Amino acid sequence: MKASRLLTMIFFASALTGCGGGDMEDLRQFMDEAGKDMQGKIEPLPQIRAYEPFGYDAFDLPDPFKPRKLTAAGGGGGLQPDLTRPREPLEAYSLETLKMVGMIGRKNGSHAVIATPDKTIYHVRPGNYMGQNFGLITRITDNEIVLKEIVQDSAGDWAERTSTMTLQE
Repeated sequence: MKASRLLTMIFFASALTGCGGGDMEDLRQFMDEAGKDMQGKIEPLPQIRAYEPFGYDAFDLPDPFKPRKLTAAGGGGGLQPDLTRPREPLEAYSLETLKMVGMIGRKNGSHAVIATPDKTIYHVRPGNYMGQNFGLITRITDNEIVLKEIVQDSAGDWAERTSTMTLQE
């Protein structure tokens, strides 16, 4: 048993001395030669130009971020709303927020019942105005109100459109 143990120790000792010998000069020489050409190349920074201020010369043009101003009727010809007439209470609300909740038929014509978002009730008849686009009520039927609105397009021209408001159940 002792002999086999001794032989095993001698074998491992000789194996270790065989691996650890030599100075690895060829490996060091290769590493020195490979690193000679490896130099970092940094591109120069771009030339900084001086700031040149831009002069804004379009003070007489309309501001694209503000809505166009409405002009009084009779000034430019063509279709325009009457801006001199007194505004009615339902013109403060957009047409989408108002609701037709009823209709009253009378001898002198039909009246519609309109509810505002704050739960106020108004009675309207043909000839009244409602909505923010100068909506003139032209007809009231059993289940709808027909309005003629005057809207301004992106070119500043006025156009007429028909809108309806149906009875809400």
